[in-house]
Amino acid sequence: MKHQHDLKRQKSMRKPSKQMLRHGSAVASSKSVRAVIAEKVAAPGTRPTTVLLAATGMTPAILTETVWALAQEKDPLIPDEVVIVTTLGGNQTIERELRTPLPPKGLTVWQELRQAILGSPDERDSRLTLSKARIVEAPDPQTGLSSYLDDLRTPEENAATANFLLSELRRWTELPDTRLIVSIAGGRKTMGALLYACVSLVGRETDRVTHVLVNEPFDDPRLAPRFYFPQQSQQKLKTPDGQTHEAGDGKIDLADIPFVPFRNLFERDLISKPRTFVDLVQRCRTKVEEIARQNARLTLWRGRCEVEVNSARIKTSKSQHILLLFLAERVVAKQPPLTKYAMAVDLLKEFSATLYAKRLANDFSDWRHDARLQNFEEQELRKTLSELKSKLSEAGAPSNALLPFLPEKGRFSLNLEASAITLKD
Repeated sequence: MKHQHDLKRQKSMRKPSKQMLRHGSAVASSKSVRAVIAEKVAAPGTRPTTVLLAATGMTPAILTETVWALAQEKDPLIPDEVVIVTTLGGNQTIERELRTPLPPKGLTVWQELRQAILGSPDERDSRLTLSKARIVEAPDPQTGLSSYLDDLRTPEENAATANFLLSELRRWTELPDTRLIVSIAGGRKTMGALLYACVSLVGRETDRVTHVLVNEPFDDPRLAPRFYFPQQSQQKLKTPDGQTHEAGDGKIDLADIPFVPFRNLFERDLISKPRTFVDLVQRCRTKVEEIARQNARLTLWRGRCEVEVNSARIKTSKSQHILLLFLAERVVAKQPPLTKYAMAVDLLKEFSATLYAKRLANDFSDWRHDARLQNFEEQELRKTLSELKSKLSEAGAPSNALLPFLPEKGRFSLNLEASAITLKD
């Protein structure tokens, strides 16, 4: 009898439970997860180091969900290290939810996740190491000290966070044998947006940006206890209305967010390491304008209200044409740029008078018969410029190239080289 009982017990142990077969993962059981990973993940020392960097706030479950989803991919990917950037309050939540032992086994949620993916603890396997959180800090001009941020609300706090994220990303992207996965799923939307911007500036083609999605109601932070991954030990989860759901029914999807690695265009600016995020953005923006300026071509006719921007022909109104001719001829004549709109009003009136003087007296179809801007003030000037920008914008991609070089706040000039401008009668 005892022998028969042992046989039944062995068979029942080999048979997967309903919970193990739930659709909450792409693999049927924790054992099969480990088997697939063992087959497909290269041994340490033969692969680049993989780092998962995540911005999180009060929902640290995005870390466990992202790690779980990476392990379920066709080619399972297990981060060697998980790095968190968060606020003071976010760090307290991470400590409470991921690092605090739970009954009855006394394991933390993070330990349970490692066991579900890596198997029994192996002192030689250091993958899925959850580093101490990097708490965003900002300088306090009044005290001369830096302090941890508890939230991101003011422009100063956002700027400090951008600088902090940029510094943290540089730390990893400058290591050639490190593969970086960046999660923008957690934290305030501002933090996610800043993190994505930083990755676009210093990220490499081999890096990834991800966002994790979980089906309802498992995405609800009000679940008690919370959902972290399908095979967590606490399977019975209650919603605020008292309904119970099995954690094994949770479905996690990982979305890759494309980004453009601008470092390929601005390598010198990145190597010089500007001190702040704003500095780097401004440097890159200047470079973009220089490249765009090299490719912009503008042709204007004095005898008709028409311009050509990069082979695109555009009809202009009389006031728009006077304005463009005025700006273009100042560039060709190498006259200094004006700094204020108000400075341009009288000069523009004088210029319109010279156009009127050059009209063809016997040709009443010559538009210059109506070229004088006699009652033209700063308000009309701003309106004309705004309408010109709208016309160029609506005309499509070729003419859009001129928009960055038209007058803007603090500069009333056409910011092109004289070689890019052609004037015709």
